[in-house]
Amino acid sequence: MSNIRKHGVYAIEDTQLVFSKGGDKSNISWTPISYGMEVIFKQMQIAGNRPRTIQSYDYIFKQFVQFNGLVFIEEINSDSIFNYLDNLEVSVQTKKIRLKTIKAVLGKLFFNNWIKDNFWKNIHIKVDKEVKPSAKECDIQKLFHLIDKSTFIGFRDVTAVKLMFKTGIRIHTVCELKERHIDFEKHCLNLNGSTLKNHKYLKLPIDEELADILMLLIKQNQRIRKHFKTTGTNVFITQNGLAMNTTKSSNCAISKQLNKYSKRFGLENINAHAIRRAFAKNLLEKGASVPLISKALGHSDLAVTTQYLDLDIEEVSNSLKQYL
Repeated sequence: MSNIRKHGVYAIEDTQLVFSKGGDKSNISWTPISYGMEVIFKQMQIAGNRPRTIQSYDYIFKQFVQFNGLVFIEEINSDSIFNYLDNLEVSVQTKKIRLKTIKAVLGKLFFNNWIKDNFWKNIHIKVDKEVKPSAKECDIQKLFHLIDKSTFIGFRDVTAVKLMFKTGIRIHTVCELKERHIDFEKHCLNLNGSTLKNHKYLKLPIDEELADILMLLIKQNQRIRKHFKTTGTNVFITQNGLAMNTTKSSNCAISKQLNKYSKRFGLENINAHAIRRAFAKNLLEKGASVPLISKALGHSDLAVTTQYLDLDIEEVSNSLKQYL
């Protein structure tokens, strides 16, 4: 009987594959999650993703995997995602961020053909988004007046605020801005993908006043670098002549200074994001279209741009009247 079972119609093919999936999972046809993660993070690194982004993906996805006791990519399913999210003792907003990260990693695994269908697309977490107000232009003008511009730190900070308010660039881009990114002859910023969140080229105009201030800051930087014997071409540097993007904190020196100014001078919503929103609101009030503002902000989704505009009910109503 044993011989019959091994031959002909009684022969059972791929027994190792069947039992490896249900048992010790040692068959090579199943891909270890650790291997998949190694590959996609290498791909992200080559594509220019920031180390901090990759570290965040790695931390959250490993937590998800370890919580469910997963070993192979083929084991991941919607139940494992729901199981992880249901047991998280965090805010709904944080759960949404975790889910977004898991989806992003699964999307990359899908792109590499390790997952056959994108089952996670229908998993959503509803969150009532809090609209963050923009900085008031009058408060920004007060900040320009109140900051001591006779010191290097004060002059640097005023220049940074002016740059963010007039161009809408992120604080990360400010810290990454190099001298070569500024065209003083044509009065514009030429920002390559390395300085922007979406990694796309962006060209933004600057006025003559801002160009002159930036030129003066660069000259001051040269004096500081010479004194501390440092090198580099970053436009915004620390008082010791170092580039801000080398600091350990996720908040650069300028962000910390803005928090101090806000408390010291009693000004609300004085932070990098609020100033960026003020730029968007200012453009809208001057008649710029939402798609144009979206391009200026470097957004890939118009929905994100509308959040930056911070429109209340009365503003929407008054704006619509002109189209009646």
